[in-house]
Amino acid sequence: MNLYEISVQDIHEKEVLLENYKNKVLLIVNTASFCGYTPQYKELESLYQELGHDQFEILAFPCNQFGHQEPGTNHEIMEFCTLKYNVTFPVFSKIDVNGNDTHPLYKYLKESKLGLFNEAIKWNFTKFLVDKNGNVIDRFASSVSPLSLKDQITNLME
Repeated sequence: MNLYEISVQDIHEKEVLLENYKNKVLLIVNTASFCGYTPQYKELESLYQELGHDQFEILAFPCNQFGHQEPGTNHEIMEFCTLKYNVTFPVFSKIDVNGNDTHPLYKYLKESKLGLFNEAIKWNFTKFLVDKNGNVIDRFASSVSPLSLKDQITNLME
């Protein structure tokens, strides 16, 4: 299986094929609205505005598995992202990133790039950087600022 064979649901629960993102650099992030890292939405949006979406996309996947910090419905999540952070990058339906119900996307990402001690996602705002060919290039902890990834992203866009 490759990344582009996976489908996900957008925030309105419509199926989206990841093949729609072929030839784009991707930053895939599990997000939460009530987390200490939630202000990273501002950095993510800034990065998205600066680098555009012709060659680069941020894909946000809300997750409620860490401290129940994403309890809302998809509608409430999108409303929060839009009103509080003016998010314009794609936000998808809430998913599980660990455990028995792990979404196939996160199974693929975790198998491609193990974390510090194993493949489990440790917290909200873990980031995966994917090149234009769908290869998972790197994985970043929650504490890593999205803005600090700009050079890596730009290099992959060339």
